Amino acid sequence: MNRNLTEDRPTFVTHLECSLTGERYEADQLHGLSRAGRPLLVRYDLEALGQAVSRDAIAGRETDLWRWRELLPVRRTTSIVSLGEIETPLIPIPRSGGDTVLVKDEGRLPTGSFKARGLVMAVAMARELGVTRIAMPTNGNAGAALAAYAARCGIETVVLCPGETPEINVREIAAQGARVWRVNGQIDECGAIVARGAAEGRWFDFSTLKEPYRIEGKKTMGFELAAQLGWELPDAIFYPTGGGTGLIGMWKAFDEMERLGWIGSKRPRMYAVQASGCAPIVRAYEAGEEHAARWEDAATVAAGIRVPRAVGDFLILRAVRESGGAALAVGDPAILKAVEDCARKDGLLLCPEGGATLAAYTQAVRDNLVDEDERVVLFNCATGLKYPMPAADHWLDKDGAINLAAL
Repeated sequence: MNRNLTEDRPTFVTHLECSLTGERYEADQLHGLSRAGRPLLVRYDLEALGQAVSRDAIAGRETDLWRWRELLPVRRTTSIVSLGEIETPLIPIPRSGGDTVLVKDEGRLPTGSFKARGLVMAVAMARELGVTRIAMPTNGNAGAALAAYAARCGIETVVLCPGETPEINVREIAAQGARVWRVNGQIDECGAIVARGAAEGRWFDFSTLKEPYRIEGKKTMGFELAAQLGWELPDAIFYPTGGGTGLIGMWKAFDEMERLGWIGSKRPRMYAVQASGCAPIVRAYEAGEEHAARWEDAATVAAGIRVPRAVGDFLILRAVRESGGAALAVGDPAILKAVEDCARKDGLLLCPEGGATLAAYTQAVRDNLVDEDERVVLFNCATGLKYPMPAADHWLDKDGAINLAAL
């Protein structure tokens, strides 16, 4: 499925690199995991890039994902596929969070979640490298983003969902043209089926971190944060962590920006937030382990972070530890309360995974991990409109006696 590329836009990609061993791989070729079975990272000639474009020049561009194009891997303009990837806003939540807490509301992106960032880049590169059929396991939002972008450029997709995947996500994936199947298992078990089909040559495996480019799309969250905050990073970031692509991507973005001279050496403390019913990263962090064993019998209302095993576990743990942060678990009752509090007090409807970050922040303040006067960013990874809400079944009889004072 590889072919020669005609370069028609500035690119500074030099090679790909195994995240575990450092082994180099050629750019412009189709790759999955490295020979060591670990994610590949895209590397750039940052010296040449810094001479070609300045931070101020980028800051003056239209504020969408593609403003960062020199730091992205797509070579051919015709490969780009887009549904309007805006810069997402930072929303204060003073009543439910505090005066120094901001929510980066990723639900404003196409298909209503931050999965659009990773999948727009991965699909663009698949298009560039001649991929015609893709398969992916998903808990919902990633499959929806893949289906939308693949439909946009005519790539066939097969999506496998755990049986507990929210109904709205399954229908959304199907509506956008993917062949979607429910599986009586967890996401990693869906991934095993996808891997088997890829080994038989039926499709290219688009599982989290099993291709190199989803990280590159997700790292734009780190670029945006720096630009939005005047090139000063926050004191702490709370990130809902399943596969952890965004956390890994932001950590990569911070390194690239510092090497370009766009930011200083200060880093936010990175808090990987998981649900108590599925917390393999938290368990590994607390045990001082580099890799996270599979979490058995995973269960949580926050479907997006119901990931029993992450192939990039060591990269998540490395970023958390290097930053001085932590991996935190919160229970479903705390998650649902945080969603309710933010909606009722601040008018922002979080998804359950976003609610997990607010619950974890509240817990971290209580445990003296974070000071109330520190500037903190919570990630709301999807619109709350995709998720079940409590019933509201109060009725009035327009023809009957109505006591307005009781309303």
